[in-house]
Amino acid sequence: MALSETDNGCSGEKEEAIDAIVKMCVLSGFREKSEAMSLISSLPQVHGDPAENETVTQRFLVIMNIYQEMPHLLDPHLEWMMKTILEFVKSENSPPSLVHLSFKFLYIICKVRGYKIFMQLFPHEVSDVQPVLELLSRQDPDDSETWETRYMLLLWLSMTCLIPFDLSRLDGHLESEDGKAREPIMDRILAIAKSYLVVSGSPRNAASVLVSKFMTRPDVKQKRLGDFLDWSLTIISQTSDHSMTDIVVLDGALQSLAKLFKHGKRDDLLQYAPTVLQCLEQKHLSESSEAMLRKLGVKLIQRLGLNFLKPRLAAWRYQRGSRSLAANLAKSQPTSTSTALTPEMEIQEQEEDYDIPEEVETVIEHLLVGLKDKETVVRWSAAKGIGRVTGRLPKELADEVVGSVLDCFSFQETDNAWHGGCLALAELGRRGLLLPSRLCNVVPLIVKSLTYEEKRGACSVGSNVRDSACYVCWSFARAYEPKELQPFVNQIASALLITAVFDRNVNCRRAASAAFQENVGRQGTFPHGIDILTTADYYAVGNLNNCYLNISAYIAGFPEYTKSMIDHLVAMKINHWDGAVRELATKALHNLTPKAPDYMATTVLPQLLSMAVSIDLLGRHGAILACGEITHALYKVVNRTVEDIISPECVDALKNIHNVLNERKQYKGFGGLLMRPAICGLIEKMSLSKMPFKNDPIITGWQWIIDDTIQSLHLFSSDDRDGIIVAVVSALSALCEEYYQDHSGQADPQMQDVLVSQYIEGLKNQQMLTRSGSALALGSLPRAMIKGKLKQIFEGLQQMCVVSQKEGNFTEARRDAVKSIAQVCVKAGVCTNGSPDSVICSENISEVYGVLLSGLNDYTTDSRGDVGAWVREAAMTSLMEVTLLVASSAPEVLSPDLVKPMMCCLAQQAAEKIDRYREHAGNIFLRLLHSTEPAVPHIPHREELLNIFPAETINGLNWKAPSQAFKYITQLLGLPEYQYHTLLGLSVSVGGITESTVHFSSQSLFDFLKKIEKDGVALAQFGDTLLSIFRGNLHNDRVSVPLLKMLNQMLSNGCFEIFTKQENHPFCVDILALCKELKKSKDVSKLRACIDVFCGLIQFQGEVRRKVLSQLLMLLCHPFPVIRKTTASQMYEMFLIYEDVIDQEVLDDVVTLLSDAKWESDIATVRTHRNQLCDWLGVARPQPVAKGSAQI
Repeated sequence: MALSETDNGCSGEKEEAIDAIVKMCVLSGFREKSEAMSLISSLPQVHGDPAENETVTQRFLVIMNIYQEMPHLLDPHLEWMMKTILEFVKSENSPPSLVHLSFKFLYIICKVRGYKIFMQLFPHEVSDVQPVLELLSRQDPDDSETWETRYMLLLWLSMTCLIPFDLSRLDGHLESEDGKAREPIMDRILAIAKSYLVVSGSPRNAASVLVSKFMTRPDVKQKRLGDFLDWSLTIISQTSDHSMTDIVVLDGALQSLAKLFKHGKRDDLLQYAPTVLQCLEQKHLSESSEAMLRKLGVKLIQRLGLNFLKPRLAAWRYQRGSRSLAANLAKSQPTSTSTALTPEMEIQEQEEDYDIPEEVETVIEHLLVGLKDKETVVRWSAAKGIGRVTGRLPKELADEVVGSVLDCFSFQETDNAWHGGCLALAELGRRGLLLPSRLCNVVPLIVKSLTYEEKRGACSVGSNVRDSACYVCWSFARAYEPKELQPFVNQIASALLITAVFDRNVNCRRAASAAFQENVGRQGTFPHGIDILTTADYYAVGNLNNCYLNISAYIAGFPEYTKSMIDHLVAMKINHWDGAVRELATKALHNLTPKAPDYMATTVLPQLLSMAVSIDLLGRHGAILACGEITHALYKVVNRTVEDIISPECVDALKNIHNVLNERKQYKGFGGLLMRPAICGLIEKMSLSKMPFKNDPIITGWQWIIDDTIQSLHLFSSDDRDGIIVAVVSALSALCEEYYQDHSGQADPQMQDVLVSQYIEGLKNQQMLTRSGSALALGSLPRAMIKGKLKQIFEGLQQMCVVSQKEGNFTEARRDAVKSIAQVCVKAGVCTNGSPDSVICSENISEVYGVLLSGLNDYTTDSRGDVGAWVREAAMTSLMEVTLLVASSAPEVLSPDLVKPMMCCLAQQAAEKIDRYREHAGNIFLRLLHSTEPAVPHIPHREELLNIFPAETINGLNWKAPSQAFKYITQLLGLPEYQYHTLLGLSVSVGGITESTVHFSSQSLFDFLKKIEKDGVALAQFGDTLLSIFRGNLHNDRVSVPLLKMLNQMLSNGCFEIFTKQENHPFCVDILALCKELKKSKDVSKLRACIDVFCGLIQFQGEVRRKVLSQLLMLLCHPFPVIRKTTASQMYEMFLIYEDVIDQEVLDDVVTLLSDAKWESDIATVRTHRNQLCDWLGVARPQPVAKGSAQI
């Protein structure tokens, strides 16, 4: 545990405010007191058992950690815990393991409460000095298991050093040993302290505390202070920071000196301070590579600086008065008592001037360098040092320090300097050392810091600067009277809100929100503060999209903030390095346009138009998108032609953006990745804004870039394609809607022919992405462009789907074509007796459903896995959209022959193994089943389905969870129309490899079979369905292998027991025949599944049993050794389970041969064993058949 130091100069008001907040928390006391008492009492019983020891320790640690943020709740209980544990330590009968365990418990408590509070509870009588010293002397500094003991003993020794007696008095009572006088206690303590200052680990930190307490004793500082300082300075001078050992030693020396100069009296230490400072200067710790050494160097230097200056409060400091809310409330009550004096006020203020030592300048220089350190802990320590030292300087010198701090805010400085400067300003303001006269210089710098960001490569730095600037604003709210900050309220409020809403970093947004809240509460002068806080609170600003799209629009509704927010977006976010931020900024500008339309049209838009053709790629991208968003927003605001508010020059500039980019060839290369979607976004917004470009040559240019982008999709990375395709399709749809139709809504015949033919031709392109883009482009065409071309479009999409599915390629293009079919159908509409070239009607609906239903059977696989699932998902969505459309417009067009296969295929998908697609299918199935407006006609077994799936399952059934889904879906096996498809889907799930899916699907299937196991007719129908699936998918490995596994499970669970009582039952005969076909396969997994099924079929009676044995015996001589071994193993288990299938006299010989023979041996050896089994089992020996080089 690192011993952290708190700031002596910290005002008590902040701690009181924190305590007031903490006491309102949920925990109101030490609720686990009884359990903690029990654990502590059990230490004598558990210390010897390592397992019990660890259990008790971990439980106590868990209890204590609950109070890490509210340690004050432990205060009433610390004394009895300390007393109880120390009794074990002091007991002479306590073994070392109990002592060490006791100190470990003390350390756990100390870690939570803090060593400064907890160590005060240690007994520190004169009688405690010798035992603690003896116990500490017996410890092994290198024992890593007992470091907690040494840590706590050093803290205990630190408290015993506070006894108000000269330590030499204790030496007088010590007897000499063997004629040699024992070492004085003073020297022993000093030796122990020095020894632990140079060891690694937490005891070193405790040793520095011991030094600070011990060396400040009157008797010790007289005799040993100088020598200790010489020893420390020698270590500092002679060690380097290049080895870990030297770093540890240097760390201990610096820690001890820092604490010594913190707690020691100025009069005692002032004479040594110049020497120590000189040593530190020569050491150049600020150049060390170790952050901890640089931090300790800063801490020590600031303590030296405080020693050079007299301990006084600056009379010139700004005093707001009591900053405690409780004290402010008390002031409002009529009382006659005077305000209580704070500890600082009790110090005598010295008004006279005195000479400032020259060393102070050196100290301040080092602290200013520390403000620019690359590590936050060093900068934070330096900032606190600046605050402490400045508080003791005269006004003129203090003002010079403030000026030096302000020099950190130069754009020639790094982000580290800006961060350190903010921390220093916060400290100065909090202490009243930043006078109101300086605010005019400080506030502009803080406002800049709130938006500070510096690009570094592919990212940026500056989030720590913005966060610290929020801390400055927070501290100013508590430091100054409202009248002092009144001139700067608008600047600070606007900057804080901009950071709270638009900062990319969530911590900065939350810090800004907290600072704004503090200012609203403390200052009360921030415009519309309460209203804004209710919307932009700590949690609301956590979501970046919510900030940009919702909260920003609300805040911009207040005139004081509107323009500043718009200006910030244009200046800082439109050209941001993060593309997501740029896009959000453009959408935010769209939302802010109604708040200041004139300002947007006359000021912002011209500015963006110049950026849209600049050389800065990122700025150009954001500006083009922003121009489109603002223009569209202006169109919606004015409710008339956009030319009425946008100047003709801006209209021309908007029109010419494409030409400029094209002339500069900025659509090519890396820039094209951003420019193409940006210009497509602009085309979409210009079209939606009804810009007066009809029949203008620019439309041809826009169409060219759309078509060229579709042809070039394969040139872009997979991460960027989706966004580009969406932008292209949206642009094409809006462009056709606005510029390729006349006022009556009729499409331009020439453009209609050109576009439809072009995109249908694109469906035959050898580039998969060009096919995808062409398919989506056809789906995006407006209704007027589809009218009269529906048949041509549909045939093109259908042909592409059928051919590519048959060939097993272009899966993504097929998925997009399926989506487009639904989009085209929805846009064309439905009319029963309409023209098949314009609408969906009775003549073409069967073809539409045929293509979509074939998509549900797309199980294409490649190196990426089941890519056909993309097509199945799109087909399910498309079927739902088309069905609901037809059912609402012309339900008579929907025939039972269309609805039945659709519902059956959906049931199959809802029974399959992939959770995502099972959920999608299940939700669509329920949507169609429960749809009332419109109601889907001709759903088979509608009433039974409604009983199985009541209305509450629409939202209450989690299809992704196998434990919930399969117990519903297996009930469809009882409905004849759904049995085939449901069982087909279930076979893949039951025979799958995912444990949870296999478990719950098989359990639900067996539950269903248990209900019909006595019903011969129902079971026979189920068996016929199973055989039908088996025959239909005999050579389809996707189904046949899982189905064999499912069949094996059913046979093992006796699901067909009623069939086993009948000799040569047709079900068994048919299964055997089908498995014989699969036995010819060379797929090991399929052969193993067949072996399992053969072994399950042995339970059937009649001639079929002999045939099963014959098949298994032939497999014992299979060319694959692994199959021979698997067959023998499975036959061994089979004969043990079904003992009645062979004569008991040969049973032992059979199982012995099956288990002992080496079935991986050569075929000739194996055949001998196999023939012996044939003789014992009474089965004719298979005759060898020459087939190539393999023999059986």
